[in-house]
Amino acid sequence: MKFSKEIKVGIFMVSALVLLYFGFNFLKGIDFFSSQKRYYAFYENVDKLTQSNQIFLNGLAVGRVSDIRIIQGATNKVLVELKIDSEVKLNNETIAMLTSDFLGTKSILLDLGKGQKILQQNDTLQAELDKGMAELLEQAAPVASSLQSTLIKVNNILSNLEKNTAQMDKMFAELAATPRLINGTLTITQQKIGELSDQAKSVSQNLNGALSDLRPTLNNFRTLSDSLKDLRLSGTLQRTEEAMVKLNETLGRFNSGDNTVSKLMTEDSLYVNLNKLVLTMDTLANHFNTHPKHFLAPLGKSSRKIARDHAKESKSN
Repeated sequence: MKFSKEIKVGIFMVSALVLLYFGFNFLKGIDFFSSQKRYYAFYENVDKLTQSNQIFLNGLAVGRVSDIRIIQGATNKVLVELKIDSEVKLNNETIAMLTSDFLGTKSILLDLGKGQKILQQNDTLQAELDKGMAELLEQAAPVASSLQSTLIKVNNILSNLEKNTAQMDKMFAELAATPRLINGTLTITQQKIGELSDQAKSVSQNLNGALSDLRPTLNNFRTLSDSLKDLRLSGTLQRTEEAMVKLNETLGRFNSGDNTVSKLMTEDSLYVNLNKLVLTMDTLANHFNTHPKHFLAPLGKSSRKIARDHAKESKSN
């Protein structure tokens, strides 16, 4: 019997899909060739537990979560359906503990306990949340809040940093230009130092010339000093003292009153006579200026006429 190509392709596709389905479920831990029992557990919060999460007993995978649904009512608890290998015997003290690893993968750990009553399919297990996981969740809440506020602050810092980027670029540009400014300043400073050095050399040369000109003067002062040392000052002082003694003797004679000079200095008769003489000469000069003809009578004027003129002047006065 021969099959057409279309039938062969169809059979191949169906076989591939079946193998894919069984392989995918096998990878998920579902064994279609082993029998499993169904159990249930109620949780207040499953913390993102999903179907196909594994169930472990002493570290060995013995089943998977087959269904999750919420039971609305007074408690609003979450019902989790567990499929566990039938070889595993569960008792009335078995606890299904929801836990999580460091990567956040959820799983259920079975704690068999020491109960005597064996549970049957569709029975309900005791459900608990791992204390470590609960504490982690409680600690994670404030950490998450703090982390959120920290992220907000970081965002603000980054925003401010972005705003200040232009100012930082300007600052770096100014810093890059600073060496050029320093080099220019150093060049100008070196030029000024060179000019000052030249001026200092010129001043030094002028001072040397001035000192050279002063050397003859200093030599003359030295010669004068030597000459003054050679003078006989003691003899000069002695002669001066003798002259002063003679001058004192002369002044004493003037003050004694026994000579003509002292009388002239002490008596006023000479002064009175001289004063009268001066007044008479002054009167005579005035009369001569006023009436010169009185003194020129021999040239044409008689003495009588002169007398008459005197009489007229006396009456007029």
